[in-house]
Amino acid sequence: MLFDTHAHLDSSKFDNDRSEVIKRAREAGVELIVNIGFNRETIPSTIALAEQYDFIYAAVGWHPVDTIDMQPGDLEWIERLSAHPKVVAIGEIGLDYHWDTSPKELQQQKFREQIALAKKVKKPIVIHNRDAHEDVVRILKEEHASEVGGIMHCFSGSWETAKLCLDMNFYISFGGPVTFKNARVPKEVLAKVPLDRLLIETDCPYLAPHPFRGKRNETSYVALVAEAAAEITGKTVEEIGRITTENGKKCFRLL
Repeated sequence: MLFDTHAHLDSSKFDNDRSEVIKRAREAGVELIVNIGFNRETIPSTIALAEQYDFIYAAVGWHPVDTIDMQPGDLEWIERLSAHPKVVAIGEIGLDYHWDTSPKELQQQKFREQIALAKKVKKPIVIHNRDAHEDVVRILKEEHASEVGGIMHCFSGSWETAKLCLDMNFYISFGGPVTFKNARVPKEVLAKVPLDRLLIETDCPYLAPHPFRGKRNETSYVALVAEAAAEITGKTVEEIGRITTENGKKCFRLL
């Protein structure tokens, strides 16, 4: 029983074998998947995928690196799609100061606007945060994002940052990097996260776990993340699967 809470199965990297990848995920015990639509191209393909498979759900939002491409009406489009029965979250949204594609001020503006939208439609948010911990936490506080909560996707920050996010009603999600041998900080943070706030994900096709690091990631590999989390927490893989699946269902209101 596994829940991949963050995937990009609509990516062109799966065009040649998408159905086989999804079949392997089911065979590996993946019960639920949330696929992320994050710009004008991937939002429709994410919705289509969720409509095709009953166990795949969708999140829709605008990725910070793509905010430079947002047009008038795009927020309204996301709002309309949020009413779709398979859409369970607004995201991924946030800040990315690593890739210099969208101005920081614009990223912050669109981040705030999408938090406001999530509060309006009463959906949790999926946070992308790269090299922007301080500003992400500040904006979440200022915009009272705790009203909807959500997920700190593929968390890479410190325990101090994680605590601030936990206090704002967020789950902390870990992906492939927590399996890397040199991932000291993620392992330490995962060990401290309360079990009722822990999630796992793949972010496939990106960030494949060990021993597939550097190769295409896929949803079945969430089992390897579960194995790492079990080793770190002293739980069994089955316990981690059950706990994180229940947490994911609570977060996305799938109970």
